[in-house]
Amino acid sequence: MYYLLTKVSLTAILVALISEVSKRFSLLGAIFASIPLTSVLAMIWLYHESKDIKKVIDLSQDIFYLVIPSLVFFIALPLLLKKGVSFYPSMFISLGIMSFFYYLMTLILKKAGLV
Repeated sequence: MYYLLTKVSLTAILVALISEVSKRFSLLGAIFASIPLTSVLAMIWLYHESKDIKKVIDLSQDIFYLVIPSLVFFIALPLLLKKGVSFYPSMFISLGIMSFFYYLMTLILKKAGLV
């Protein structure tokens, strides 16, 4: 139980720190946010818990493939905001578009036999 609380706390602290840094220094916040902290932490926790290198390899490769559709979010959100769509609708529309591209990518990966 303490281990789970440690994982959750560390992850939450990192997200909060990035948010606070971003308030003052947008570029520095973006650099920290663009580092795949969540992915790195997930791989560390996975390895620590399982000691299974194959699981870490699989997770790493799957993350690589799914970064591509996630980038669509970072294209759609600023475009919608620049068009005058308010923040929350822009966020939800961008998440919907990204979800659609995740779906397409999973179909492509399955068809190619990569997952």
